[in-house]
Parts: sequence; C-alpha cells; structure tokens
Amino acid sequence: MAMSGPPSGRRGRGRAPMADINVTPLVDVMLVLLIIFMVTAPLLVTGVPVNLPETRAKGLDQDAKPTVVSIDRDGATYVDEDAVADADLPARLAEIVAANAGKADAPQIFLRADKGLDYGRVMRVMAELNRAGLNKVSLVSSPDDTAE
Repeated sequence: MAMSGPPSGRRGRGRAPMADINVTPLVDVMLVLLIIFMVTAPLLVTGVPVNLPETRAKGLDQDAKPTVVSIDRDGATYVDEDAVADADLPARLAEIVAANAGKADAPQIFLRADKGLDYGRVMRVMAELNRAGLNKVSLVSSPDDTAE
C-alpha cells in the first residue's frame, strides 16, 4: 500500500484562490462620486435667484436650518422656495411661528432681497416678520470680492 503524500506532477500545482479584495476600482468610484458631490453641492443651496448686495460682513454660525424668505427682482416673495402672495404672507409666517411654538429659541429667518429692489418693499416684508413675532432675522448678502 502506497502512502499518500503531496500530489506529484503538474496536477496538484494549481493556483490557490485569491482571498484579498481588489479595492482599486472601489477607490476610483468613490473618488469620482466625491468630485461629483463637491461640484454639485454649492449649486443646491440657492433656490430663488436673487442678486444679493455685496458686503464685507463675516458669516454666521448656524446650528439649525433657517427659514429663508426671498424677494426677487420683480418683488415676488418666496418662503423657502414656495411663492407666497402678499396677502398670504401673514398666514404663512403664522404657520412658521406655530410650528416652532414649543421650542426655546425663536426660529431663525434669513431675508434675501435683490439689491435693485425698493427699500420700502423690503421693509414691508420685515414688518410682516416683526408682526408675526419672528424677530431673529438675518439679512443675507454675498461677499465683496473687491475688498482687501
């Protein structure tokens, strides 16, 4: 009776299966996705096109997502990205106040207005915000690139 030892000849010298995962394609795909998101993320911020005035003010630190009230060049008012008629603005602001009634802090409002607008139009919207009890209002501007 012969002893069975290691296989002889070419029959037993096959390659062992590879147990490692090739991560190079995974890294390539992830880098492409990262670049796509880095390019598209700044484009998703602004919903209503408004030509903002330029200032040298610093940005605010923000904890919660604010409500954005925008006034475009034609004087149309938007709450977030929804168009709101002047007559419906007090009711919409009352909904915002009611939704944040149980919270300790007043809701943050960002007011974005086109720089070509009449000052009185902006003040009418600010007066409606004040009357609704929304007194934590920040005026949004774009950075002044010509400043030192």
